[in-house]
Amino acid sequence: MDQLCGLSRVGEAHKLFFDMKSRGHVPNVVSYTTLIHGYCRTGEMDVAYKVFDEMRHCGVLPNSLTYSVLVRGVLRTRDVERANVLMFKLWERMKEEEDLSVNNAAFANLVDSLCREGYVNEVFRIAEDMPQGKSVNEEFACGHMIDSLCRSGRNHGASRVVYVMRKRGLTPSLVSYNSIVHGLCKHGGCMRAYQLLEEGIQFGYLPSEHTYKVLVEGLCGESDLEKARKVLQFMLSKKDVDRTRICNIYLRALCLIKNPTELLNVLVFMLQTQCQPDVITLNTVINGFCKMGRIEEALKVLNDMVAGKFCAPDAVTFTTIIFGLLNVGRIQEALNLLYQVMPQRGYSPGIVTYNAVLRGLFRLRRVEEAKEVFNCMLGIGVVADSTTYAIVIDGLCESNQLDEAKRFWDDIVWPSNIHDNYVYAAMIKGLCRSGKIHEAVHFLYELVDSGVTPNIVCYNVVIDGACKLSMKREAYQILREMRKNGLNPDAVTWRILDKLHGNRGNDFGLRI
Repeated sequence: MDQLCGLSRVGEAHKLFFDMKSRGHVPNVVSYTTLIHGYCRTGEMDVAYKVFDEMRHCGVLPNSLTYSVLVRGVLRTRDVERANVLMFKLWERMKEEEDLSVNNAAFANLVDSLCREGYVNEVFRIAEDMPQGKSVNEEFACGHMIDSLCRSGRNHGASRVVYVMRKRGLTPSLVSYNSIVHGLCKHGGCMRAYQLLEEGIQFGYLPSEHTYKVLVEGLCGESDLEKARKVLQFMLSKKDVDRTRICNIYLRALCLIKNPTELLNVLVFMLQTQCQPDVITLNTVINGFCKMGRIEEALKVLNDMVAGKFCAPDAVTFTTIIFGLLNVGRIQEALNLLYQVMPQRGYSPGIVTYNAVLRGLFRLRRVEEAKEVFNCMLGIGVVADSTTYAIVIDGLCESNQLDEAKRFWDDIVWPSNIHDNYVYAAMIKGLCRSGKIHEAVHFLYELVDSGVTPNIVCYNVVIDGACKLSMKREAYQILREMRKNGLNPDAVTWRILDKLHGNRGNDFGLRI
């Protein structure tokens, strides 16, 4: 019965219920509660009430879980008055219930229902008044309210329950507390999360590593380095933590705010406190400098690594520096690292490194150098991946070499069988950018005919291209083909078409 109700096949469950009775089996409270839950789930409240009345008429006493299931169904219909009546009966029934596990399940079900349907003020009232009395363990009740509020995204509300607990002399579990702090950080409440962290220290709270990560990232995003530093110091003060890893997480957060001075300060601090920087530490610092355009500082760190002052660089270090050099137009230095320094240091550049070089060269419109790098890569046996092909096609199209991009597709990409939606989208985008909508459509349909299933992004690129040229009929034809091939329009699709009807298609740029 429970399985059928879970599949919303309540009618079949009810037939099974009747069959059970006809065979001489007597339904118990579990049977009736399961059936009531099924009808509440499908919104058939009239039938649920009938089963509830029949249950009592047959001498089967509803337990607290039965009442909570009925409350859940009533809350879905927004009948608050009836829900309040049933909740009052639920509290009364809990006092008579001998099996405390049933009360726990009923309480959990009720709180989940209130949070899911948005009646959080009622949850706060329960936290303040505790109408269930001693029928449910108080710490369990508060813990579940915190958990349900966090799962429904109401982390501020969950912190309110913590204050209620603290007033009663109760301590929230570290897991519950961590859920609140983590949720606040993820939803823009990092200042409140920091306040809770300070309060939690008093009863031994230590954020999980992931919570620490989102907290320092949030504080750095708010440019509050003072608080971020305090969180770092607090984490480092604890025993049995990986101090280097904790510092690495903080360094990654600093990269979000482009503060080179603080990056160096942390590195110096690590050296002064015997917290040995590892290759991840130094790669993070180098990456931060490169993103900030501070390539000289990045090169200095690399030189210190090569000179043995720090740990040795790895392929990631060189790839990061090469891409940073290309971003500031220092092509020869980047290629020297690729062709000379890396091999001398015993590193063979892999596909990730070559992809970074190709992307950087195409951004600088240095197409010939990019072609040379691509051919060199193939010559030494490095196999291109779909990312490589997407970069090359996009770079050729951006450099107004569409015919070259088409030849590259025909001669190299398609025969390789190494292509995905990123490659298809790059080719389609290039055709659309050149105003060749019909070619883009033909390319898309050829993919489908060849057994490829392009994703929604590919179709959106073509629809966007058609809309920019006010080709309304073609746009809707592509939409029909998309649906025919089993894809439904997404929010981006409708925004594109909305621009078409607003005659503002030329202002819309689709990003892929």
